[in-house]
Amino acid sequence: MANPQHGKPGQARPKRGQPPAQQARGQPARRRGVEFGQAMDFLSHTGRYRYFRAGLAWPPDKAPSMALTATPIPCLSDNYAWLLRAADGRLAVCDPAEDAPVAAAVEAMGGKLDLILLTHHHGDHVAGVPGLVARYGAKVVGAAADKHRLPPLDQALAPGDRVDVLGSTAEVLASDGHTRGHIAYHIADSRILLCGDTLFSLGCGRLLEGNAEQMFASLAALAALPGETLVCCGHEYTESNARFAITVEPDNAALWARIAEAKAQRAAGKPTLPSTIASERAANPFVRAADVATLARIRAAKDTFR
Repeated sequence: MANPQHGKPGQARPKRGQPPAQQARGQPARRRGVEFGQAMDFLSHTGRYRYFRAGLAWPPDKAPSMALTATPIPCLSDNYAWLLRAADGRLAVCDPAEDAPVAAAVEAMGGKLDLILLTHHHGDHVAGVPGLVARYGAKVVGAAADKHRLPPLDQALAPGDRVDVLGSTAEVLASDGHTRGHIAYHIADSRILLCGDTLFSLGCGRLLEGNAEQMFASLAALAALPGETLVCCGHEYTESNARFAITVEPDNAALWARIAEAKAQRAAGKPTLPSTIASERAANPFVRAADVATLARIRAAKDTFR
């Protein structure tokens, strides 16, 4: 794709390292289903997190070390804020919908929050910022294009910028579609993608301010990241997304496997996140859409699906 910002209806998805076509073919969760302590146990050592998605599996003794770990913090009814921790104990958080659950997590991990990263302006992603800044004096970063709708920023970012996150470098990616000015953060040395409401496990965000061309371009850019990248998105929507996804690709074996995995995770009181880019390439019908027109059609169908 020469310019990922300018897909046209009928335009084919560009080839990637492993194109989706070559890979194997409920209600939103309540917050009480995942307690903070369980989430910590699930992801406290990201370097030892096993990937069972799309054929990836790393035994604990061979898992790569990560500069940062990512832990989902349940907020509101189905949101996740993502708490990042460096090896030296420094902390950052992405998209805090509430301050209280994030503060509880910060206190449990040392009591100091250095940085808040924002993907977009919606209240269920930023409402916790004022309380956390008042309590910890954390620096706030977000999109320059969305600055007028975000809490006060210490650093305004544009796609292509790089920002220091606890000693690691995050690349700022354009991810318009759900909203104008939406951004994502890719932290390559930790294999972490903080993608807000653009890419979900088995889904994508509603086109509230953007259009299908923008969402197609955004998903293509995210899907081009390394397959082992952790998809740290903003909501626990996997099971509800799965019910729609299976109507689009009923013969997709990878999708059925992901559905079974998610069902088992929720039954155990665990998050279904993070997913991986490899899993989404294999099972997510929005990522796998061949062109803008197809994405527009299935997104419109999802909007009215019950």
